[in-house]
Amino acid sequence: MVSARKKAAETLEMVNVVIEVLDARIPEASCNPMIRELRLHRQRPCLKILNKADLADPAATQAWLNFFNAQKDVKAVALSSKKPGDVTRIPGLCQTLAPHRGTNLKPLHMMIMGVPNVGKSTLMNALLKRRVAAVGDEPAVTKNQQRIELNERMTLIDTPGMLWPKIDPPSDGYMLAACNAVGRNAMIDEEVATFLAGILLARYSTLLAARYGCAVDGLDATGVIEAVARRRALRLKGGEPDLERAALVLLTDYRSGALGRISLETPESRRAMLAEPSLPAETQEPGDPT
Repeated sequence: MVSARKKAAETLEMVNVVIEVLDARIPEASCNPMIRELRLHRQRPCLKILNKADLADPAATQAWLNFFNAQKDVKAVALSSKKPGDVTRIPGLCQTLAPHRGTNLKPLHMMIMGVPNVGKSTLMNALLKRRVAAVGDEPAVTKNQQRIELNERMTLIDTPGMLWPKIDPPSDGYMLAACNAVGRNAMIDEEVATFLAGILLARYSTLLAARYGCAVDGLDATGVIEAVARRRALRLKGGEPDLERAALVLLTDYRSGALGRISLETPESRRAMLAEPSLPAETQEPGDPT
């Protein structure tokens, strides 16, 4: 990560627009403060792409678009990098952020950045209509920067996914893990699934009940994992529910969209979380919802 940050800082000197790819289900939690710091230092405009919008709650996504589009030198758009029609809009949107670039004499240089596994490589491949970047449903597939000519007027630079040294507040780490943006060795599946279950109970209980065919009234987060184990007949040798396997089932169903279109945060929930007394003021980044 230190090496990737240093290389990104060097490359930004020759870049006109930063394309920051976010996970539409967790737009602020997947927003790397180091990327913001780097681009503001170079005074570069930013196109924020809320990717995987087909998996996110549409109402929450619209709230986030309103929030980001109110920021200076920022344009936000929601799309799915798996839909070619969505992706074709990106060069034109970047052009609006750097109207003085995009000619044969002054090509437009764009740099794709983001945390691991938000779909940067899929986006690159869709833009170029050929496979130039390795794609995988796990973090850190891209290892090095790639510079590619989109056409004679536009250049695209792909970068490895970057996380920051200390993820704070802890709920951001759980949200990133739930969306598979951090490796499985970084967090325990059962803990991540319990965190996810708590949000599902509070905001999407009907989707939870529909997916697993059980009543969720009166359950707590741990009870949800136990219910999933019972409904999927996941048991240990002694007959006890296999909570580890049930946790993985819940996480897989969420990540694949089998549970429905679900967002783990909204601007409003973010404000409430940051306002909690237990959160030190210094952990708030400039630009966080207030």
